[in-house]
Amino acid sequence: MKNIKFLSLLAVLMLVATPAMAAEVNVAEGLSNFFSEMGIVSFFVGDGWKNLVMILLGCFLLFLAIKKEYEPLLLLPIAFGMILTNLPGAGLFDTALWNDEFLKEGSAHYHDYNYIFAHGGLLDILYVGVKMGIYPCLIFLGVGAMTDFGPLIANPKSLLLGAAAQIGIFATFIVTQIDLPIFGFTPAQAASIGIIGGADGPTAIFLTSKLAPELLGPIAVAAYSYMALVPVIQPPIMRLLTTESERKIRMKQLRTVSKKEKIIFPIVVAVIVSLVVPSAATLIGCLMLGNLMKESGVVERLSKAAQNELNNIVVICLGLTVGATASASAFMNWQTVGILCVGIVAFGVGSACGVLMAKLMNLFLPKDGKINPLIGSAGVSAVPMAARVSQTVGQEADRRNFLLMHAMGPNVAGVIGSAVAAGILLSFLG
Repeated sequence: MKNIKFLSLLAVLMLVATPAMAAEVNVAEGLSNFFSEMGIVSFFVGDGWKNLVMILLGCFLLFLAIKKEYEPLLLLPIAFGMILTNLPGAGLFDTALWNDEFLKEGSAHYHDYNYIFAHGGLLDILYVGVKMGIYPCLIFLGVGAMTDFGPLIANPKSLLLGAAAQIGIFATFIVTQIDLPIFGFTPAQAASIGIIGGADGPTAIFLTSKLAPELLGPIAVAAYSYMALVPVIQPPIMRLLTTESERKIRMKQLRTVSKKEKIIFPIVVAVIVSLVVPSAATLIGCLMLGNLMKESGVVERLSKAAQNELNNIVVICLGLTVGATASASAFMNWQTVGILCVGIVAFGVGSACGVLMAKLMNLFLPKDGKINPLIGSAGVSAVPMAARVSQTVGQEADRRNFLLMHAMGPNVAGVIGSAVAAGILLSFLG
């Protein structure tokens, strides 16, 4: 009887102890797996330090967006996307998936979006909108709904200033193909870098996603950084190329533009540009549709949705996914240094060409119809910041001189010009 009780007690103890021992083993293994998979460890293995550098760079861009308010609407999500993609083990964006399986024609999963949806991370799925050119076009829809083309319609000559400012794009496209250490880019890459000179972020993203998606991260960061630095980059160029008397030129007040003109303008521009440069039809069509919704006055709900809700959602998706492409492997190389250097030169050349075009036009204009050359620098597509810079520099010479509305003409012309330039490059290389 005692033996039976003893054996029964022993059996009960074994039944209780066995799961406890197994749990102890599982906990030990679980903790081991947990610590081995921690992303912190990856920073100290191989090239993991590069990810840490990129995270710090993302934090710096967040500082510029939040503290300095440099293009915060897009720079903030871009910077945060840069941080997310460089977190080891997070799996939010798989750079190798896009570079190897998706971008190479003839590969097993070339343009297989179902494969992306099944195997990609969150940002991979959202990035499909960039790859297909959806986000930049929707951004243009919102920009069109917020843009007043009245100053351009009132002074059609300003269209030439917007066109001249695009010279920086094509000059850069040619120069960056020279076989030098920081140059030597392929034609497709050179075109994508050159578009930085137009100071138009969505256009730069649109063209780069089509021609050189492997450079999307550096080009997007460069484009939006230089857009934010317009008040720093442009004034020295403007002062260098103009005399004090030229900066004091006062321009005639612009005429009032009728509602009929504002309605006809987007229709005519969309048709003409699409017929001449079909590759630009996507961007120009969305831009002019947004503007037509605004000026028609009959679809106020749609216009407001394009300006606010739709635009805000797209900006978040676009910023996060573009920032996600700035992985350490794609960003930390000499090629990126070349892009940053060439990009600022392209932007500077574009600004200078706008000013010089205004000076050239003044040679043929009557004395009472002269153009203040400062508004030529607004021909780049940084709306409305470039126009404000023209106003600021002009008032340094004459406090009673108001150039803002005059500068808005070439400024909005630059939006059209950069889209046309992208269409031309895409038709040549796409």
